[in-house]
Amino acid sequence: MPSTIVWFRHDLRIDDHPALRSAAERGAVVALFILDDAAEGEWPAGGAARWWLHHSLVALRARLSALGAKLLVRRGAAAGILAEVASASGADRVVASARHEPAAISHERLVAAALARRGVECAFMPGALLHEPAEIRSGSGTPFKVFTPFWKACLARGFDTVPLRPPERLEDGSRGLKEGSIDELGLLPSIPWAAEFPKRWQPGEEGAKARWTRFAAAAITSYAGDRNLCGAEGTSGLSPHLHFGEISPRRLWHEVAKVEHRLRPGDSRGSAGDGVKAALESLRVFRAEMGWREFAHHVLIHQPKTPTQPLRPEFASFPWRRDAVLLRAWQKGLTGYPLVDAGMRQLWRTGWMHNRVRMVVASFLVKHLLQPWLDGARWFWDTLVDADLANNTLGWQWTAGCGADAAPYFRIFNPVSQGERFDADGAYVREFVPELARLPAEWIHQPWEAQPAVLRAAGVEIGRTYPAPIVEHASARAKALDALAAVSPLKEKSG
Repeated sequence: MPSTIVWFRHDLRIDDHPALRSAAERGAVVALFILDDAAEGEWPAGGAARWWLHHSLVALRARLSALGAKLLVRRGAAAGILAEVASASGADRVVASARHEPAAISHERLVAAALARRGVECAFMPGALLHEPAEIRSGSGTPFKVFTPFWKACLARGFDTVPLRPPERLEDGSRGLKEGSIDELGLLPSIPWAAEFPKRWQPGEEGAKARWTRFAAAAITSYAGDRNLCGAEGTSGLSPHLHFGEISPRRLWHEVAKVEHRLRPGDSRGSAGDGVKAALESLRVFRAEMGWREFAHHVLIHQPKTPTQPLRPEFASFPWRRDAVLLRAWQKGLTGYPLVDAGMRQLWRTGWMHNRVRMVVASFLVKHLLQPWLDGARWFWDTLVDADLANNTLGWQWTAGCGADAAPYFRIFNPVSQGERFDADGAYVREFVPELARLPAEWIHQPWEAQPAVLRAAGVEIGRTYPAPIVEHASARAKALDALAAVSPLKEKSG
């Protein structure tokens, strides 16, 4: 019986897994994960992502074992390890889900060439996205740099919406090879900074299914309105599961379609009620957010230098004012702006941050503090459990105004008004900045404006129990606009 190595990477699932399905239908399966940090170029997994990876591998091993197969784990150069495992197991083929990061693409070519010299076939199959990024082109045949026409092209192309069912049984082809210890990969932190992570997260395929089930039952039909409310459970929380491939985007698209089918009236000619219309709009918005993930990978594959260089070349000369003290205050959530500080502390405690707050804290770093967007991208990379190179790059360049479909640089988020709008009762700030918990909602987003008696009653002393703002909004905004004028003349009046 022929045997195939399934090289797991960012596809740590059994369901809707084309590479695994191909191997299982062919014969015996050798399931293999290799930790090869050198293959990731400048972006090996950060600390929070490594925590997630450890637990996801534990879950995958259990899932494979239930189907009759072992998960081999190794650490080192992937090409050599794959060749060794192929020789020891008798496998003559390696299959893997294709990745789209620049370093991963280069690495895949090197691995395939090295295996070919040993007579081992290597194939990389789709499975991480709804469309392969290179497949979507404009009418003139060029890549997209703006989301809306990109997504229209995706919708017009259509989607393969039938996920592959997971195998019911696997024939193990490892021939007694030692499984290897997940603990010995050294993925877990040596100090317990991730102690709160298990309270929020369940890495692995079953965790992804459970999170989707909760979201589908409680929040997806109000997603359009609730996704921006910082203190509400209005978002899916599926981003780390998608990054590690514990749920496929095709499965997710299929599940959203099932929700839509239940919502639509039996008579397609009839008109839906307002509640159903609002729910259907939420599904459309959720799908569009999936589209942003697709767009991020599309931009990255066509603009491979963007993880470290601005897409808009004029921003290469932007007059950043690098300041280690300001950067550290931002990282630690000690800026004196409660919404910013709540977001940064949520990030440190949970490995995740609400998407609306991600935009606010990123804007604050690059515009209020004039710190380089790449410093923020690197901090997110190390602290987010869902750190994804395509999404992280697109998000930071979008905020800095130097990337694809970017927000204009002169659009500067006011952290006070953003807090008042999206955390009106202060619940989000109270949770993550507990020293302000007793402040009335009227003042919780600008405590420095509260009367001394109000502060005393709440146990707040500005400058002692909670920092004063490290910059003043209006003057910081003016400096940001002056910096922008040095590289790109303003064509619109800022608002």
